[in-house]
Amino acid sequence: MYRLTNTTQHYAWGSPSAISELLGREPSGQPEAELWMGAHPTAPSRIDGGEATLLDFVSADPVGMLGPQVAAEFKNRLPFLLKVLSSAKALSIQTHPTRAQAEVGYAAEQERGLPAGDPNRNYADDWPKPEILMALTAFEALAGCRTAEDAERVLAELVELGADALDPVRASLADRPEPATVAAAIGRLLEWPADTRGELVAGVVEACRIGADKGGESAEDFAAVLRVAEDFPGDIGLVAMLLMNRVVLKPGEAIFLEAGGLHAYLNGTGIELLANSDNVLRAGLTPKHIDVAELLRVMDASVPVPVRHGKAIGVGVEEFDTPAPEFRLYRATLDTGTTLRAEIPGTGPRIVLALSGEVELRGTRGALTLTQGESCFVPAREGRVEATGIADLVVAAPGL
Repeated sequence: MYRLTNTTQHYAWGSPSAISELLGREPSGQPEAELWMGAHPTAPSRIDGGEATLLDFVSADPVGMLGPQVAAEFKNRLPFLLKVLSSAKALSIQTHPTRAQAEVGYAAEQERGLPAGDPNRNYADDWPKPEILMALTAFEALAGCRTAEDAERVLAELVELGADALDPVRASLADRPEPATVAAAIGRLLEWPADTRGELVAGVVEACRIGADKGGESAEDFAAVLRVAEDFPGDIGLVAMLLMNRVVLKPGEAIFLEAGGLHAYLNGTGIELLANSDNVLRAGLTPKHIDVAELLRVMDASVPVPVRHGKAIGVGVEEFDTPAPEFRLYRATLDTGTTLRAEIPGTGPRIVLALSGEVELRGTRGALTLTQGESCFVPAREGRVEATGIADLVVAAPGL
């Protein structure tokens, strides 16, 4: 087993303190958005504080590190990336492609000669990017699209409150109440003429201000728009987000984002586990590239994003089951004297993160102790791993 030293990503939307508090260190004074644990080429974890990375180790011995099945299925690549994510501001509204869409899109951009890192690229690699987010604090998110009927209701309320420019979009939803109409309405908003876009957004924000003060079924959704508008004034995503479902996860609850599902994280701290990819198609709340045509090709407004709860699979152990073959998320709570005498949850290569407490992991080749904020990589060849201590752990493993 290998202790990991991980990279903190200082994106502008990050919390100034939540990740530092988890790691038990003083805040850096910068926004701390994500802590990455894995073998992603952009920021692979380092092994035991040295210069060698987990990517180096996996590349040198893929079968020993990943196991023969995972190595064959994912072409010698660790298929998942584990993160702690902490948002003080909204992330962009976005969706992710299927594996087939990513392969086709990446190949097309390679053929066009777009260099890596080009801001006009949609596809950074040829992988899908399903993800699951488990809340550690109250976590506000936009998760999937409203039904056409519900979207029409919200827009009708906004028209009544003075956002008259939305009436044609509202009427389209009333005429054809189906998911494809919601996707078309979002596309229509994103392509709103530049010369009147500012007026549209200002009118919607003002209607939300009136509606939030007035109260009613949509008041909290309107209030969310007002909060986000402080950081993204004039962004057309403020209008698009009203066609999406807003949820507030309680600690321990989760949402799974499969390919095509539109979503955005607004604020809170959570554990994010995703396929080892950077593919993002954006729809708003961002200064970055938005390709509306490609977004609409990939987006599926019918994809449900329900709140998920862990399923008990043993004493103190929960599994967050998803159909993603790249990953499976587990949470284990150890009390005094508790020992997981079978394997640490999951099989194959695993990453273990201690959210609190102290735990001793003992495998066939040795032992390692983790305290709050520390993490380690368990190679597939390690086999059986027992855990003892008083600790709250998350475990990432393949979903095969």
